[in-house]
Amino acid sequence: MFVFGNVLISYGQTVGQPLPVWQEGYLDIHQINTGRGNSAFLILPDGTTALIDAGELDLTDPRTTSPRNTPARPNADRHAGEWIARYARKAQSFRSDPAIDYAIMTHFHDDHMGAPSSASKKSAGGYLLTGVTEVGEHIPIRTLIDRGWPDYNYPRSFEQDPLVTNYRKFLSWQMQNKALKVERLQAGRNDQIQLLKQPAKYKDRFEIRNLAVNGEIWTGVGSVTRQHFPELKSLPQNQYPNENMCSMALRLSYGKFDYFSGGDIPGVLQFGAPMWHDVETPVARSVGPVEVQLLDHHGNRDSQNGFLLGSLRPRVLVIPVWSSDHPGHDVLARIYSQQVYPGDRDVFATNILEANKLVIGEMLNRLKSDSGHVLVRVDPGGDTYRVIILEDTDESFRVKAIHGPYQSR
Repeated sequence: MFVFGNVLISYGQTVGQPLPVWQEGYLDIHQINTGRGNSAFLILPDGTTALIDAGELDLTDPRTTSPRNTPARPNADRHAGEWIARYARKAQSFRSDPAIDYAIMTHFHDDHMGAPSSASKKSAGGYLLTGVTEVGEHIPIRTLIDRGWPDYNYPRSFEQDPLVTNYRKFLSWQMQNKALKVERLQAGRNDQIQLLKQPAKYKDRFEIRNLAVNGEIWTGVGSVTRQHFPELKSLPQNQYPNENMCSMALRLSYGKFDYFSGGDIPGVLQFGAPMWHDVETPVARSVGPVEVQLLDHHGNRDSQNGFLLGSLRPRVLVIPVWSSDHPGHDVLARIYSQQVYPGDRDVFATNILEANKLVIGEMLNRLKSDSGHVLVRVDPGGDTYRVIILEDTDESFRVKAIHGPYQSR
């Protein structure tokens, strides 16, 4: 029970029962498990909605349905983009016109935005339906923010890239026929992604800060940024920043509560790599402690360096898993290390494969949950929050477990 403004709110979740519908004042961060890539759906305190990524792996690639990858959730009867759209609609049952106010594509990889293939259906606009392009077929998207608009030429041209070519066809058709707005994320800003329903009510209590994109990183002062990557003209093309390095990173703040999402930015250098390949460290310098962190790059072995973890000191960590190498064994060791940062931490994963359990062993037994959609539900004002695990084998939104309440710092 909470007093928010002049309103007394009683809002209970019960294991075994469907999730109570979002109410005004709460912040919901749903990490959706489709088994096919990364996707998070957010309902902000005033009801504004955001989708961060909408991954869908190539369904014609034998690996996608092999034991190396997680199974499709809820099942393989629909593609991931449609499941994500249905999830977003159900989560907005309080709204007569469910929509995604902001769709945010952290970078141009299939597990974050979809891969067109011969298994993809064709839309009326002539583009193939996969990931975000299929989401937009089933629920309106108002504004889409990515790292490349409008020219899509950093660090090199995407003209021959089938994923981005298909995506740009989607953008063009949606702009002409559905009034879609498209923007490039601008690092340093805290007003590009904003509350749309009742912004005045949450003034000075809520913001989304654009931390990084394309190697341009917020300094922590005003909206000032600096470029972390060398000038491209100083590099041979085969040494240009890769796609993961160009990922967006965001910090969401609501009162005392902070949440970090860094796409696939790397932080653990390969042998002989230059220091600028580490994007996590300069990003971490400006973030500060957070309550919840979505693991960078699915917890892959090139992520979660000690400086990032020691700077953010998350109480809760969420691992978006789709592969048998998510998370890396050494990554998990750093996460749980009291030498990296002291104190309690709870770790949740969307779907740990048996192969991971055999290889990693005991440390995975420490996970608070190893399967299911992971919902972080922040109470009005941001002082406390809970982690709620939802059933992912159907669309019931049945509560499997509740963790917390946790206290924001």
